[in-house]
Amino acid sequence: SMNSSESNNYRLRMWVDENYNPQGDGGNLQFSVQINVYGKSGDRVIVNGPVSSAIIKNITGGGTFDDGEDTFITGEDPNNYIWYSGKLWRAISVNNEEKTTKLVAQWNISTVPYNGSKNTSFEESHVEQWLNDTSVDGFLGNLREPENFIKMDSKWNATMMTTTDKPPETTMVEAAVGLLNVYEYTMSYKGTSSSTGYLNNGLSWWTLTPYSTANMYFISSSGSLHGKDSTATSAAAHGTRPSINLKSDIKIVDGDGTVDNPYRLEGDNDTNLSGTSLNTRYSGEYIRFGIGENNLYRIVSHETPGLTKIVSAESLKDSGVFKLLNLGLFYYSSETTMGKFLNGEYLTNYVGEYYSTMVEENTTWYMGTVADGGNYRLAKYTDVNMSSLTTSQTTAKIGLLRFCELMSGQFEVYSNSTSHWTLTPHTPNSAVRYVQEVGRGFYGSYQVPRGIRPALNLKFNVVITSGDGTKNNPFIIELESAS
Repeated sequence: SMNSSESNNYRLRMWVDENYNPQGDGGNLQFSVQINVYGKSGDRVIVNGPVSSAIIKNITGGGTFDDGEDTFITGEDPNNYIWYSGKLWRAISVNNEEKTTKLVAQWNISTVPYNGSKNTSFEESHVEQWLNDTSVDGFLGNLREPENFIKMDSKWNATMMTTTDKPPETTMVEAAVGLLNVYEYTMSYKGTSSSTGYLNNGLSWWTLTPYSTANMYFISSSGSLHGKDSTATSAAAHGTRPSINLKSDIKIVDGDGTVDNPYRLEGDNDTNLSGTSLNTRYSGEYIRFGIGENNLYRIVSHETPGLTKIVSAESLKDSGVFKLLNLGLFYYSSETTMGKFLNGEYLTNYVGEYYSTMVEENTTWYMGTVADGGNYRLAKYTDVNMSSLTTSQTTAKIGLLRFCELMSGQFEVYSNSTSHWTLTPHTPNSAVRYVQEVGRGFYGSYQVPRGIRPALNLKFNVVITSGDGTKNNPFIIELESAS
């Protein structure tokens, strides 16, 4: 970077691999490269600078607003995208004193009941527990080295409000991971509108702010605030967009903050991953898996030690149209309508022989019941203390995700999605949980056709051959010899 009075000369080189000659004609190929030069008045931090400085000084496509305590990023689509730990985030604000940077996930990570009925306290709520659960079942437990990247003792303002004004610090909760409150959301579209602001992701998701002792504010798919109606009850299930505070010393080392080239953080910008075991990678990272149009998957977790659980990035399609199927029976097994499809036709026509050899033969699928206002742990365990696994389980090669499991929410706007089934009953022998197009969790008859997002475990000896795990450059994998 330089100021307007300076002049520098640069010698630029480009090269291609010596083996690149697909025509086999001995060469004589021509290549071109495009060079982009960006100009902006004032100091500009590109790389190797603290996030808190770069994210504000490099802002384009939006603006900033300083409320005296935090500097907020505003606008319709500013270049505030950050890739960290397998997920795309948006930078929301920088704390003026501590120089920490608040992020929120660009897409819903899951769909979770906020809390029990008529209980809007964030502290010790179901969603606060899910966000800060350090086990394999929680969000924090699947983040990359969180103690090195995020402020673990962050303070979250969960004060009850009926306005969008800046809340007093009446109800402050200390936790590593939280949610955005209503005020922070409204600051993001200052000067524009909620429907066009950059935090409107076209899905339904929880905020941190109680509207009353019974209802929580959530953001609808149109970007508007809801807190009064029945869908805002604390026992409902809406999308969950985790929020974290990056430490002041975290640096940007690459990227320009756009959606196609998000900022990359020092310590989370891995290169040359060829030969790396997939079971060392992180929840949310993308994988090329399967054949045809349904070949993009994401890492869910390493629920079974040594294995890598993955899920289709979106519901299955046939020639661009979402494939819909009913469950066949209340409890999933390889003998139900859904189970027969996933463990038969799906493996043959959607996965293919090459990738099928990478899939673990026997995975245990848990089907505990989660009612309205139920704790997410009940989908897998007999109680919230995780004292023992639910006895409602089956074994199969291919299955579906549980309700509230990582990556079980929608990832694209509802106009390009369909509702999809989970494994989790809502009421025994009656209704099963599914995720609606807008990202809200609901339930219905197992006989109704809905979308399918297959889940499976990859073997311990699956390795990466190329890619960096982003959506534009997913991991390419192969099965390494077990010997």
